[in-house]
Amino acid sequence: MEQTQFYSIQKTLPNSPGIYKYFGINKQLLYIGKAKNIRKRVSSYFNKNNHSYKTNELVKQIIHIEFTIVESEHDALLLENSLIKEFKPKYNIVLKDDKTYPYIAIKKEAF
Repeated sequence: MEQTQFYSIQKTLPNSPGIYKYFGINKQLLYIGKAKNIRKRVSSYFNKNNHSYKTNELVKQIIHIEFTIVESEHDALLLENSLIKEFKPKYNIVLKDDKTYPYIAIKKEAF
């Protein structure tokens, strides 16, 4: 997806926590990510020029973006992890192999 194409949809993205999904040709799920602020996070892919080769290749292949809003960053982490394990997107390498586990810190203090 070109920057100009992205700018036309940028304002439709929420400033909320959630997950986002990038799709390529034939609705192939390329990547699932989480964010405290979906608009800021997704925009960062299209606003920076110093990405890795892998990220640049991902951005070139994006045709469609979907998102799901959740209540908290914690909910986004859990949903992202679950969806990556279920769908195994091409560009989600870290959680795809099941060798790493998410963790939750439990504290006695109030939220």
